Amino acid sequence: MSITDNQPSVIDEAEFTVRRTIRIAAPIAKVWSAVTEPEHISRWFGQTVLVGSGVGARGTMTWPENPAVPLEVEAFDPPRLVAYRWGNDNAAGAATAERDREHSTVFTFTLEEVAGGTQLTVVETGFQHTSDPAANLEDHRGGWDAELDKLVALFESSDR
Repeated sequence: MSITDNQPSVIDEAEFTVRRTIRIAAPIAKVWSAVTEPEHISRWFGQTVLVGSGVGARGTMTWPENPAVPLEVEAFDPPRLVAYRWGNDNAAGAATAERDREHSTVFTFTLEEVAGGTQLTVVETGFQHTSDPAANLEDHRGGWDAELDKLVALFESSDR
């Protein structure tokens, strides 16, 4: 499935969530690796470092010209679900390298086998706890569109 076949992210303002579901023409095991293994995450998302594996693994995610964003695995159920907490409050000016559970959001990837590949749904929650919920919801909506399009393109352009 190509990028243009996937719908954009949607915001639920009442629930303070961003959601996007995409289809990827790849087996679930390969998509699982792409969303859980730092060397693969770094190919389509931010440069990722995790210490440990599974629930409790901690690390950072970075992008050029931005400070490191703290990252922690909150849920891990291979190969179906992984949830990450990150302190990525963009409206605060810059993410802090400190782990601030009170003002962080959680994004959860859920994977499902479908005909021809994998359906991946991301839901990011917790925006009501950020410095500017409306701005952060919109910023992350656009971010998930861009980042997940990169993931689909990665699978379309290679034999991962």
